[in-house]
Amino acid sequence: MVDVPTLVEQARAGGPRAVARLISLVEGASPQLREVMAALASLAGNAYVVGLTGSPGVGKSTSTSALVSAYRKQGKRVAVLAVDPSSPFSGGALLGDRVRMSDHASDPGVYIRSMATRGHLGGLAWAAPQAIRVLDASGFDVVLVETVGVGQSEVEIASQADTSVVLLAPGMGDGIQAAKAGILEIGDVYVVNKADRDGADATARELNHMLGLGESRGPGDWRPPIVKTVAARGEGVDEVVEALEKHRAWMEERGVLGERRAARAAREVETIAVTRLRERIGSLHGDRRLDALAERIVAGSLDPYAAADELVAGLTGES
Repeated sequence: MVDVPTLVEQARAGGPRAVARLISLVEGASPQLREVMAALASLAGNAYVVGLTGSPGVGKSTSTSALVSAYRKQGKRVAVLAVDPSSPFSGGALLGDRVRMSDHASDPGVYIRSMATRGHLGGLAWAAPQAIRVLDASGFDVVLVETVGVGQSEVEIASQADTSVVLLAPGMGDGIQAAKAGILEIGDVYVVNKADRDGADATARELNHMLGLGESRGPGDWRPPIVKTVAARGEGVDEVVEALEKHRAWMEERGVLGERRAARAAREVETIAVTRLRERIGSLHGDRRLDALAERIVAGSLDPYAAADELVAGLTGES
């Protein structure tokens, strides 16, 4: 058994091992996870959560590393949650984001953690929301969530971040066309990385045009900016940080930040509740109640929806 209060205290003091242990408890769905979340409840809510998403090859890890450097220059503690594809054999992360961010490895003000999606759709590990809470409660000022490039389903990052950054790059073929049904609807800040390549200006223009199509923003509504960067050289990164801070200020002024965080908490509660119900239903295989309902369906005296209603009522105690 883990001494949760001591672990939380050590994480708050900046101990990377304690932070790592807490996230491991989250990933492993530890029996002590309820105790961990209870201990963190009053400590979270201060970190600015920024999600970075985009197709493979746009330079997400390089951009994330550049943002870490920019925020560290401001004296802020930064955590990176890099959500990677899962190995079909081990379930572990395949990409070495921590290797690519090795410049920050010795910085005590930076914590970098890779998490495997473990087959979860949408580009985010199922445990990501609670891992973000751990990092938030551990006193980090900024939490950067870099997601695996899985195309349009990657829009899930918008539900986990305060601000979503969508990265594109010139020379990616029909990348913008492929993204317009999904990714281009969720960005708060758009970044055209590798802007030293031919076609960067054209990519920015096309992006600006597409963002304007069907736009129904009113006076004072947020208009996502488009920032060109060369993340590998740190060019344009300060402008990205400036755009992020402007978006945060806009959200705070209009109450949007609180609304997004409340919606995020509601989704987390829903996920936990649905998971618990699924576990209970999963344990019913071979249960006489389930077999009896199946027999009534086969006999034609009950339809599957009515049977499901009876099953849920029995599991939840509803009349």
